[in-house]
Amino acid sequence: MLYSALTYTCNNSPALCSRSYSNITHLGAHDSPFLSNATNKYQSAGNQFFNTTTQLDAGVRLLSAQIHTTNSSTTELRLCHSDCSLLDSGSLVTWLEEIRTWMDNNANEVVTLLLVNSVSAEAGRIGADFTSSGISKYAYAGGSTASSTWPTLQSLISANTRLVTFVASLPSGNTAAPYLFDEFTYIYENPFTVLSPSNFSCLPDRPAIVRGSASSAKSSGRMFLMNHFLDKEQLFGIQTPDVDKTASTNSPDPSITGSLGNAAQTCSTTYGSAPNFILVDYFNVGPAMSTVDTLNGVGNNVVGRKSVTQSILSQSFTGAGNGASRRSTIALVLGLGATFVASLI
Repeated sequence: MLYSALTYTCNNSPALCSRSYSNITHLGAHDSPFLSNATNKYQSAGNQFFNTTTQLDAGVRLLSAQIHTTNSSTTELRLCHSDCSLLDSGSLVTWLEEIRTWMDNNANEVVTLLLVNSVSAEAGRIGADFTSSGISKYAYAGGSTASSTWPTLQSLISANTRLVTFVASLPSGNTAAPYLFDEFTYIYENPFTVLSPSNFSCLPDRPAIVRGSASSAKSSGRMFLMNHFLDKEQLFGIQTPDVDKTASTNSPDPSITGSLGNAAQTCSTTYGSAPNFILVDYFNVGPAMSTVDTLNGVGNNVVGRKSVTQSILSQSFTGAGNGASRRSTIALVLGLGATFVASLI
């Protein structure tokens, strides 16, 4: 059936309102603010074609990003891909303001953030940016280590605590900002570095306490975040997103080796339940949302999403400027004297 515009919905579907936060699958944009499109001449380190607002409009409900500083003498937290000299997508505050603005205008949506704390910033420092951005008013602070006790989406929406934030990791706990949850207290993940479609695995990789044991991960009460993005190795061992294989990587077709549909089906069988979070590159391709809707059992019974092309955006280079920009990523890495894994989360 089709739902009318007057039907109350949660995360774009009335079928999800009564379900626990830990009993649905949230589609995630891996490295949400790190873009590869015409605005930056298709930066090879980018993981998404469309910005965070467009991601949210299209139904993405988990946004991941990396926190860095430009150098050891500054305290401003910025969103940088492996290093701020490689790809700097602006300040954490500005990004949080963008998300807060979207949440202001979409009152029935629960959004999850996953921040990779590359500089071991204290909870109080990260929390200061949440406060400055105005997004802390939506923060949920009642997380449980037992996945069965998370509230329903409707409860989170009714309480207006619609933002759930995980950080990997917090060096001294979250007393200064109780709404920042140490990721691996609540979540386990499968491996995130995959270079061949045949090498995706459902086995837990992090945290170390459950590594390699699906039964230990399941019995721990943690939620399952399924990483599903493919990289390729460039010159000098540099790894970048394998954009050319995105259509098959994000495909809902379970018959395709290395497809999102295949991995979701396999991991659901392994754990006896669907993944709680699925993290992908280039979310629009596939489309990845099709697999998530199937796992959530909502099919086409969704409302409020804005359409976005399912195509891989063109990366043909018509001028020396574009080509030079793309090559500059590798040159920069060599100049810095370090190899950055562009897919590192």
